[in-house]
Amino acid sequence: MARVAFLGLGVMGFPMAGHLAAAGHEVTVWNRSPAKAEAWAARHKGRVAATAREAAEGAEFVMACVGNDDDLRQVCLGEAGAFAGMGKGAVFVDHTTVSAAVTRELSALAAEAGLGFVDAPVSGGQAGAESGQLSVMCGGTQDDYARAEPVIAAYAKICKLMGPSGAGQLAKMCNQIAIAGLVQGLSESLHFAEKAGLSIPEVVEVISQGAAGSWQMQNRHQTMAENRFDFGFAVDWMRKDLGICLATADETGASLPVTALVDQFYKEVQAMGGGRWDTSSLIARLRR
Repeated sequence: MARVAFLGLGVMGFPMAGHLAAAGHEVTVWNRSPAKAEAWAARHKGRVAATAREAAEGAEFVMACVGNDDDLRQVCLGEAGAFAGMGKGAVFVDHTTVSAAVTRELSALAAEAGLGFVDAPVSGGQAGAESGQLSVMCGGTQDDYARAEPVIAAYAKICKLMGPSGAGQLAKMCNQIAIAGLVQGLSESLHFAEKAGLSIPEVVEVISQGAAGSWQMQNRHQTMAENRFDFGFAVDWMRKDLGICLATADETGASLPVTALVDQFYKEVQAMGGGRWDTSSLIARLRR
């Protein structure tokens, strides 16, 4: 068992930190809004810290799951940041989906301070975080990864080192690119079924057993049919992630025409007031 700090208790971080406590780790949590940290401590065995630095003091591993590049820098750096509180040899594990550039920047600063750093974005959404069945794609050194993996295992279905620093974030971009096109295809399929007068449950029962089947189809077709979009990862966050994908594609020379198009579709959903709807809400723009 390890001494672990967890920074960021949103819809993902709250249950992830809970799994660490349930696994027997000694957990200290910090959140930008203290009330959420207090609520976590009331439900789980653990301690609340006033700053990221205080949470990191004495921790062998510091996990973070915050919002974006700027949030991550703020959590890591400065007098109240986690790096200032971490002892030499401690490992920072970042579960935030951010750019590979900020990952490499912070990894280099961590190395200068004698700290380990693993970028470890996750896939599986709120349901995966709550069930402890997340897919975790990691970047960093083999030594840092080998130390962190048994701790990450508390909430992982699969955890894999993809390469050096930044490789985990690049793999997460692959994940978001695949999801974007898939959800748009599913939305069009269900919309077509509606317009053609077919029963969505019956169509899905048949086509989900063949090559068209997917997690999204199995788990979201019913809520999409019912126009319910409060099941996990929000459109606002997806647009943040797709922006990272498209910017990185420009840097690498990759061509992402479908991803760029779906990003604009999500922009339309935001304009409809659906920024906090989940990503399956792409079908809503087809029904207008």
